[in-house]
Amino acid sequence: MNPSKYFRADSSAAILVLSNLVTIAFALALKWDIRDVMWIYWGQSIIIGLFAFLRILDLKQFSTEGFRINNQPARPTRQTRWQVAGFFALHYGFFHFVYLIFLLALATPDSSTPFLGIGLCLLAFLLSHAFSFWHNRQRDRDKKPNIGCVMFFPYGRIIPMHFAIILGGWLGPKSTGALLLFLVLKTLADVLMHMAEHADRDAASLPPSDTPRAV
Repeated sequence: MNPSKYFRADSSAAILVLSNLVTIAFALALKWDIRDVMWIYWGQSIIIGLFAFLRILDLKQFSTEGFRINNQPARPTRQTRWQVAGFFALHYGFFHFVYLIFLLALATPDSSTPFLGIGLCLLAFLLSHAFSFWHNRQRDRDKKPNIGCVMFFPYGRIIPMHFAIILGGWLGPKSTGALLLFLVLKTLADVLMHMAEHADRDAASLPPSDTPRAV
C-alpha cells in the first residue's frame, strides 16, 4: 500500500491528523503540561471505544477466523456479535475506569486546568471519529472484517499513553520533552492504527451469498 496514495484517498485519515494537530497547537501555544493532555487523550480513548462498540454491533457479515470464545471457535452469528460487544464494553470500560482513578490522583483538575481547551480538543476528536465511522461504514458492508481484530484495534491506540505516563512521571509534568514525546507517539499511534484498521477492512472480499449473516 502506498501511504501517500492512501492518505490522498482517505479523508477520514486527514481529519484524524487534523484533530491531533489541533491538540498539539493548543498544548504548545498555551503551554499546557502533560497532565492536561492526558485528559484529552483519555477522553479520545473513550470516544474510540464508543465507536468500536457501535461498529461491532453494526457488523452484518464478519469473519471469526482464529477467534475463540470460552476456548471454543466462534461462529459468525448475531449471538457472537452481541457477546463480543458486551465483553468489549465491560473490559474496555473497566480499563478506563481504573485509568480515571489513576488520572484523578496524578492530574487532579484545579482552577488552572484549561477546561475549555480540553473540551474543544475532545469535540474535534468526537467529530473526527464520528465522520470516520460513517464514512467507512459501507466498507464493512462490502467486506468481511474479522470481529476479533475490530475488538482489539482500540487497545493499540492507548499504548503511547502508558509510555507517556511512565516517562512523564520520571521527567516531570512540566517537561517539554515528555509533552512532545507524548504528542508525537499518540499521533503516530492514531495514524498507524487507522491505516491498520482500514487495511483490514480492505483485505477481505465479499463471501458467497450463502454465508451465514449475523442479522
